[in-house]
Amino acid sequence: MTFSGFDWSQQQVIVTGGSGFLGSHLVHYLRQQGTGEVIIPRRSQYDLRQEHQVLRLYDDFPNTTMVIHLAATVGGIGFNREYPGTLFYDNIMMGTLLLEYARQRAIPKFVSVGTICEYPKFTPVPFKEADLWLGYPEETNAPYGLAKKMMIVQGQAYRQQYGYNAIHVLPTNLYGPGDNFNPKSAHVIPDMIRKMTQALERGDSEMVLFGDGTPTREFLYVKDAAEGIGLAAAYYNESDPVNLGCGEEISIRDLAEMVADRVGFRGTIRWDTSKPNGQPRRQVDAALAERKFGFRARTSFADGLSELVNWYREHRHDIEASVVFS
Repeated sequence: MTFSGFDWSQQQVIVTGGSGFLGSHLVHYLRQQGTGEVIIPRRSQYDLRQEHQVLRLYDDFPNTTMVIHLAATVGGIGFNREYPGTLFYDNIMMGTLLLEYARQRAIPKFVSVGTICEYPKFTPVPFKEADLWLGYPEETNAPYGLAKKMMIVQGQAYRQQYGYNAIHVLPTNLYGPGDNFNPKSAHVIPDMIRKMTQALERGDSEMVLFGDGTPTREFLYVKDAAEGIGLAAAYYNESDPVNLGCGEEISIRDLAEMVADRVGFRGTIRWDTSKPNGQPRRQVDAALAERKFGFRARTSFADGLSELVNWYREHRHDIEASVVFS
């Protein structure tokens, strides 16, 4: 099945979080498609947790035809454990207000970008969209995951009551150029790359990682995720949430070995089992995305990981200048 006929040149698109990791790649994709105008509301200009600021955003761009909501307060396991209230409040307020006033302003389409953290802690693998309500999310991710998950409920309720075109896409764990290497909020891959690079330079004989290494994850290359969101924005107009993934599952232990190989760290990796593992397994079934709007990930994990390590080496000076490392 081929998908064509959507005219990006006629679209004025607000991309919240458009200057962030995923957002910058999505904005690049949209501009490659010839999108008429891409609007990136900066946090310093619009606090999307505040009703009057969301209203001002929509007042400032009255010809908006689509909102793609990526903006989020997010972090790794340590950040999630320390700031659960912030994660819940920030994310639920942004999503709720943006969608409500997009509906009121009759903006034709709203695309909410969710998270794999919305799935229950013990979900049958591969995760299918129908399994989202089988149980409670993994505890360290629950405040963030549930806040994002409410956008499914809100969007479906608005479609039922108002006929509003809101969709929800669920990318699995992302990685790639531009990733977050801040030690306070980085996810697992950039955190490993940073720690192993520093351990190598210090000449350490060992390094410590959280958990026992047994959980598995599926990682989606960020440029593939941007394409998937763009295809959904153009061609998907249904109420059911839809997964975006690559079909590859890897254990954290195997991931650590792959990162060590690419970084050049030859020491011992010791696992601190007093720290949490997070969700036991994560891999999604992305068949619906391929069937509904033709998405299939293009980048193998091995190739994507090598590209990220090389990107980190090239940009490390700038990265370290922008954050305080401990």
